[in-house]
Amino acid sequence: QVQLVESGGGLVQAGGSLRLSCTASGSTLSSDRMGWYRQPPGKQRELVATITGDGNTHYDNSVKGRFTISRDTTESTTYLQMNNLKPEDTAVYYCNLFQLITYTNAWGQGTQVIVSS
Repeated sequence: QVQLVESGGGLVQAGGSLRLSCTASGSTLSSDRMGWYRQPPGKQRELVATITGDGNTHYDNSVKGRFTISRDTTESTTYLQMNNLKPEDTAVYYCNLFQLITYTNAWGQGTQVIVSS
């Protein structure tokens, strides 16, 4: 069983920055893919960024050039550095871990990000 604990959300003005962190515990491997999703108010959950065990990254077009995903495989932690935040980035951000052995997803509890204009 995998547990994910997120931190780093909050309230920030447009143009500001935040850094989210997510630490995984339990039956995880460094090769598991980790990522961030978000759910804006009244909308469905959407992909933000993912990173594989060997460091390959993927970003949604809406965050390219502003957000950076990284991970520390020794600490089973992934980070999302968010710069030049916009009001439309307001959402609950969820950490995700996709286990390659079981082909299952684990989710964190979510952390709120609010960007004021």
